[in-house]
Amino acid sequence: MAAKNAPSKIKPVKKARTPKAARLTKHDQPLTPVKLTGRGRTLSSKTVFQGKVFWVTRDEVTEPGGVHATREVIRHNGSVVILAVDTRTDPADPGILLIRQWRHAANQFLLELPAGRIEPGEKLIPSGRRELLEETGYRARKWSKHTKYFASPGFLTEAMNILLAEDLTVGQATPEDDEKIEIHMTPLSEVLRLIHAGKIHDGKTLIGVLFYASLRKFKT
Repeated sequence: MAAKNAPSKIKPVKKARTPKAARLTKHDQPLTPVKLTGRGRTLSSKTVFQGKVFWVTRDEVTEPGGVHATREVIRHNGSVVILAVDTRTDPADPGILLIRQWRHAANQFLLELPAGRIEPGEKLIPSGRRELLEETGYRARKWSKHTKYFASPGFLTEAMNILLAEDLTVGQATPEDDEKIEIHMTPLSEVLRLIHAGKIHDGKTLIGVLFYASLRKFKT
C-alpha cells in the first residue's frame, strides 16, 4: 500500500520545437524585385550651416518608389586622390607614395594617399597635380583616371576621384601652414601587408590600392 501524502510524479515538460526554415524547392519561384525608376526631386532646400570646406542643407525631397522625406545633406565640392606609383625602381613591386599625418577627426595618425579638395571651377587633373606637389613635392608626367566613389552617400555629396600618377620626379613640398606631413614611398607588397594586418584605416587608400593591385593581377 502506497504511503500517504507521497509526492506525485512530475511529468517532464516537452520543449517546444523550433520550426525549421522553409526550404525552396524546384517548384518555388523567387520573388521578382521591384525595379525603381525615375529620379529624385528636391521640393525645397535650406542652408543650415556654412563652413569653409562644406555646408549643410535640409532638403524636402521625393524619391523613386514614392518616398517623401526630409534629408540633411553635407555639401562638398568633391576631392581628388592621387595614387602615385613608382615603377622604375622595381616594376615587379612598384612603390606607392603614402603620407602620414595627424587627423583630428580620427584622433590618430593615418597612413594615406595624398588628397585634397577640388577648388570651385578646377579641373580634375590640374587639381591632382597641385595637391601632389603641395603635399609631397612629387610631380608626375603621366596621369589617368583610376576610379571614383562616394565617401558616404547617405548624407554626404563628396565624390572621391582617384587619379593614377606615374613617371614621377621628386621636388620640394609646400604644405599648408596647418599640415605636418611625413612622406613614405612604400613597396606595394608592404602596403598590402599593412592593409591585411589592419594597420591602414583610411578609406580612399584602401580602395585605391586594392583596386590597383586587383588590376595588376588581372593583367598578368
